[in-house]
Amino acid sequence: MVRKRGENGVIILTALFFTAFVILIFRYYSIAWQQKNVSAAQLEHTFTIEVGKTQGTIYDHDLKPIINSEKELRAVAVPALLDCDKTAEYAIDKESFYKEFENGKPFVFRCSDKTLESDGLTVFEVPVRYSRTQKAQHIIGYLSEGRGADGIEYSYDSILRSNFPVNSVSYTTDGFGRILTGGSKEVLRTNAYKSGVVLTVDGEIQDICEKCGSGIDTGAIVCADITNGDILAMASFPDYDPENIEAALKDERSPLINRALYSYSVGSVFKLVTASAALEQGLGKHMYDCSGNIDVEGRNFNCHKLDGHGLQDMAGAMTNSCNTYFIDLARSLDIKEYRRMATYLGFGREAHLCSGIIGSGGVLPTEKELSVPAELANFSFGQGKLTATPLQITQLTCAIANKGKMPILRLIKGLTPDGEKPVVEKRPQISEVMSEKTAEKISDMMVLAVRENKRSKAKSRKVSVGAKTSTAQTGHYNDDDEELCHAWITGFFPAKEPKYAVTVLIENGGYGNDAAAPVFREIAEKITELGKKVKNNETSERI
Repeated sequence: MVRKRGENGVIILTALFFTAFVILIFRYYSIAWQQKNVSAAQLEHTFTIEVGKTQGTIYDHDLKPIINSEKELRAVAVPALLDCDKTAEYAIDKESFYKEFENGKPFVFRCSDKTLESDGLTVFEVPVRYSRTQKAQHIIGYLSEGRGADGIEYSYDSILRSNFPVNSVSYTTDGFGRILTGGSKEVLRTNAYKSGVVLTVDGEIQDICEKCGSGIDTGAIVCADITNGDILAMASFPDYDPENIEAALKDERSPLINRALYSYSVGSVFKLVTASAALEQGLGKHMYDCSGNIDVEGRNFNCHKLDGHGLQDMAGAMTNSCNTYFIDLARSLDIKEYRRMATYLGFGREAHLCSGIIGSGGVLPTEKELSVPAELANFSFGQGKLTATPLQITQLTCAIANKGKMPILRLIKGLTPDGEKPVVEKRPQISEVMSEKTAEKISDMMVLAVRENKRSKAKSRKVSVGAKTSTAQTGHYNDDDEELCHAWITGFFPAKEPKYAVTVLIENGGYGNDAAAPVFREIAEKITELGKKVKNNETSERI
């Protein structure tokens, strides 16, 4: 069938009109879409990036940070506003920097102290929680999943991890989130981390004790101010890495244990309590002829000097650490008053330093148990059921050196809102546990126990000290069938005007004089040198 020429023209014209209409509609929507994009791009928003989580600080008694003591620099980079290679020169980890930069999104990187700020680069100083050579780790504790799990971190978790403001930088962006060139930025730098907890610990003395005890495999050292009971140092060995708790859990030596809070067999340092009780009961002139052993209702007790010490008075027996003298002395004591004296001195009572840090009460035999002659004999020179912590032994020494007035050991000085001064400061608690006369006599005996003992390894040419050592039997034996003994020493210095009490415990360390005494001597010497240095600096400043 043949169509007419006119009909073909109509068809072509209709097609042309339809095509033009489609093009017009497409163009209309295209322009509308572009206008919509322009409107969206013109809308302004704010993009904020945070730098470093803020946590409170733990300070020593002079408000020197124990944690957050080191700082590192971190920078916020906006790739669109920076030259990649030039900015990379500031990065500590350049490989990581380049990867982040390629993503095109703002990011945070560790930078050097030469980093220069610009519109696209903002630098913050951020505290590092734990230093590479962190001290007082057993006091501080550690974190688990961002919360305090042990030590002060646990005890003051709510204070150290309160809702603090965080370092941040905010940028103006368009509707697509693109940071606007030449746009303003708002920077918030916070020092809220300066609030926190103030300890009684002296950072420098803590450092001395940790270094002097670095050769101790397992054990503890405690140093306290005898006048107010402030714990100036409390070190436990071995140490651990707070960033690698898994390794500590696998260590057979159990480094997470704070051994200053654990109780152990005490040994001869307890003779200080026996002597104190005897003096209070008027038995200071007691004499005994040591032949090397003593019979207690059919049970034989040996002195460490098997051929005996001969005739001994109390001072001589303390110097020679004569077991049989103190066994005989204890038989003359009123048991009730004797045990009461031990209680007054802190034995059998827990030491509540703060929530979560509690020293064991140890074991103090009952009056009924001490009525058994053999048990009383063991008790008189610190053996048998008796156990105590390094904290308790240090508190005992404080009472003796402080003329009979015993301060309760404390670890917390107070809180601080700004790192400038402590508030809510706790006051010392002091009680009279023996007469001044008794305390002075025991102090003199401790001085003589070092000075008159030619073999004493606690003796120093740099500082005069008073001390008592122990070799505490444990009832446990090694593979060679040799009994394991804990090595102890507790003492004070300077001898004439005591200020510091120090206790050293070395688990299974053997003889107290051989293992613990040299550590004590070194600590006493270094603290004395530190005191002289501080005094000289103060004199120079006044001049």
